[in-house]
Amino acid sequence: MRQNSLSTIKKIAIASVIAISLVSLLYIKYQGVDEIETETTTEYVDISPAKESCLQCHSDSKGFSDYHNPQFIGCVSCHLGNGAETDKIKSHQGMVLIPGNLSNATETCGKCHPSELSKVEASLMTTNSGIVAVDKYIFGEAETPNDHYHIQDIKSTPSEKHLRDLCANCHLGAEKTELGEITSLSRGGGCIACHLNYSDEAHSDLNDYLFTNKKNLPKIHPSTDIFVNDQHCFGCHSRSSRISTNYEGWQETLLDEEEIKNKENYRVLEDLRVYAKKEADVHHTNNMLCVDCHSSHEVMGTGKLYTHEEQAVTLQCSDCHYKEKPLTIPYDSLDKESLLVYMHRNYSHADKLILIAEKDRHPLVNTYVEGDQAFLIGKKDGQLHELKPRSNSCSRDNAHKELACATCHSSWTNKCIGCHNVFDKNDPNGFDLLDKKEVTGQWVEHVAEFLTSYPSLGVRESSEGKKYEPAIPGMIMTIDKGSFENNRKGEDVVFHRLYAPNSPHTTTKAVRDCKSCHSNPEALGYGNGKLTYDTSTGSGQWKFSPEYAKNPNDGLPEDAWVGFLNMKNQNEINTTRTDFRPLSIKEQKQMLLVGACLQCHSDTSQVMQESMDNFQFILKNLDSQCILPHNP
Repeated sequence: MRQNSLSTIKKIAIASVIAISLVSLLYIKYQGVDEIETETTTEYVDISPAKESCLQCHSDSKGFSDYHNPQFIGCVSCHLGNGAETDKIKSHQGMVLIPGNLSNATETCGKCHPSELSKVEASLMTTNSGIVAVDKYIFGEAETPNDHYHIQDIKSTPSEKHLRDLCANCHLGAEKTELGEITSLSRGGGCIACHLNYSDEAHSDLNDYLFTNKKNLPKIHPSTDIFVNDQHCFGCHSRSSRISTNYEGWQETLLDEEEIKNKENYRVLEDLRVYAKKEADVHHTNNMLCVDCHSSHEVMGTGKLYTHEEQAVTLQCSDCHYKEKPLTIPYDSLDKESLLVYMHRNYSHADKLILIAEKDRHPLVNTYVEGDQAFLIGKKDGQLHELKPRSNSCSRDNAHKELACATCHSSWTNKCIGCHNVFDKNDPNGFDLLDKKEVTGQWVEHVAEFLTSYPSLGVRESSEGKKYEPAIPGMIMTIDKGSFENNRKGEDVVFHRLYAPNSPHTTTKAVRDCKSCHSNPEALGYGNGKLTYDTSTGSGQWKFSPEYAKNPNDGLPEDAWVGFLNMKNQNEINTTRTDFRPLSIKEQKQMLLVGACLQCHSDTSQVMQESMDNFQFILKNLDSQCILPHNP
């Protein structure tokens, strides 16, 4: 197979697509790769694409990708309708103007891509299972945040109404109902949420078509192809943990457009949220796209039902930035999906080994190994990126072997505090995000402040072992349940102080210094403030003065996760995951013990470097001037 030229491979692929498309025009049942049976609901006419009546009016249409060219697969295979009729009205009967929505994907995209469709339908981007599970959990409607749900199955309980009002917009089952490109306001759209691309000419033609009351037919058709860009991700992933905005280096604020007029380093999104400029992720500054790392195997899913996003994401930094040598497979061992991606992107490294992910062995087809060096081909511009192995000082010592890469290599993350949720049954401006309709009455969310800082440290304990990962406030919030259930505001208010695991996507080559963890109150979970080490009495004592006032619900500072060296919030429900927790008192003391040493010794000093291999030996051979902490 390695001997096939690229042109030969492409001809075979196009021929295969044509054959599949012609067969799919019949009223049949198609047995997919995953043995998931899909059935059409419209009776089609068996007709050659070249003879479809569609091309009599749309003969000059251009802009199609190679593999969706109507000369090969016709128009009916995507848009349905009746290609045997020459009458406009009859030929358009049953036509789907916007194919690819999950409501029609079984009859459209799924005809040729049944395996991919079955995976997408089970993916978290479609089910939103984790979002529903956690919301129902914190509302007290479920005993665990780990149950499986589907966003389109929710009804109208307090939490489900909360989701409908604030969260249920971002899922692939949401219908794309208007013609046009994918923007930062786009939500859903099924297959075309990722695979629809408008050229400038297609965009101009569409505007002219709409401006002339649909008289001037567009000549440039948008392309449906594999070239996913960051704009496709932005609409949904600029919400919640703000991964897309973080990646590009933008921090959300509570400012409005008027307040930042004539000011630099601000950005107003299409939904009018105002963002301030921060440091972007190193991969973004090197022109890399989200899909350079997160391939189709992760994005479309595997067909398995997952509850939380970290279960579905199998790629790790170490897959590219390996320790000694990368895990690889030869080209002729690629799975069908990876072969298609390779072919559509016109890659030519079939004679080289390709990197695979350690966790599930899925191929990273835009990578290859040549000699002793690995490379990544940027999907945005084809730029070749040399993949750098981890440095000798990175996670090689005993002290830091349990740290996730993002713990040290994230430059900042978002923190949202002071969230208050109350239901206003008389609000005339309510909008049901799931059913896409105006309603009276909605949950209203009030946010006190958006902050940025280094992420806090959380502990993941699972069957795979123990791992220290970044954490952010997931839900430091009050919910006025009484306002929904009996219209009595303030009578049944619940308070939650929950942090969540977070991958900030603000990666830097440089790492945070040792003090930013070992003597940083935010990293330790205490919140922002002044953490000092007092040795004035000859005995070491850590002291903490919080920046924010104490919340009357639990006595902790507004932005804190846990109490300062005390049990506050340690034994409560304190995270959005059952396998994730804050640092224990013992772990806090261990961190602060090293922090005490760092008051005098720099990160790069010999004693601190040696301590990473055998800290207990250093403790037994202390200098007489060393003062260790004696906090209880």
